[in-house]
Amino acid sequence: MNISAVLSLVAIGAVLGCILGIANKYLVVEEDHRIADVIEMLPGANCGGCGYPGCSGFANALVEGEATKVSACVVSNQETREKVATYLNETPGPDGKAVSVTI
Repeated sequence: MNISAVLSLVAIGAVLGCILGIANKYLVVEEDHRIADVIEMLPGANCGGCGYPGCSGFANALVEGEATKVSACVVSNQETREKVATYLNETPGPDGKAVSVTI
């Protein structure tokens, strides 16, 4: 086995690893923490009755402002709807703005 071939592959791997590490630091996409919080508040039935693909799809639509009525979740009770609406109306996202939703 040729030692120079092994050393060149190790060097190439090290360089590419450093490039990936730097890219991970500068190209990271931050998620809106409110999506995970709303998913936790929703019942978790993933029924699709709201018109979105499961509770995560509905939570994403609420946080993005695509959906404006929490009552679209037909499985949730009034207490859950009020909790989600209050949370989204009062909690700002990474851009500093809160979402306006109704019950």
